[in-house]
Amino acid sequence: MKKNMGSESNKVCIDCLKTEQSIENSGMSKKSWRARLRYILKNRSFSSRSTAKKKQSFRPTVDEVNQWAQSFDKLLTHKYGNVAFQIFLKSEYCEENLEFWMACEEFRKVTSPAKLALRAQSIYEEFIKTEAPKEINLDFHTKEEITHALPLPTLTCFLAAQKRVYSLMENNSYPRFINSELYKELCAAARRRRPAESCFS
Repeated sequence: MKKNMGSESNKVCIDCLKTEQSIENSGMSKKSWRARLRYILKNRSFSSRSTAKKKQSFRPTVDEVNQWAQSFDKLLTHKYGNVAFQIFLKSEYCEENLEFWMACEEFRKVTSPAKLALRAQSIYEEFIKTEAPKEINLDFHTKEEITHALPLPTLTCFLAAQKRVYSLMENNSYPRFINSELYKELCAAARRRRPAESCFS
């Protein structure tokens, strides 16, 4: 049963990302986070289609939304929270930080040496090299270490850069997200589902 729940939850995450992509394709401004959020909340059911519970919701509960304010890690590892944070970062034009962090998480799961080399080069081209399409802010020393590691990459070759980006998000973007209107909207949406609960209780 837990395995099936995990499968459904993964499908929800994919639906979130597909929804985000459909919003991008519709031409909405990066600043229109409210429209993005409402599009997700209202136009997607985010529900399981299992025979046991046809309408089982995967939207965040009040407790879960509260936990996002208590721990940056809980926000990043919650599928819905991760998508909400990504929407917020897009409104601040710095979504490349989260995308790089997620790419590094997936990179460390690669087991094939050949695929590892290809993926390392891909991450370097997309996020690290000077004037990369999604270049992240790294110091010269960290960039040089990554460049030297590319011929024979290891699972930890991006670790220093990933930690730097994580710290940047945790100390800058994360506090702004928790104090943002977007987060308040998420709290309100959670309260509407569970009137007896409240955020920041």
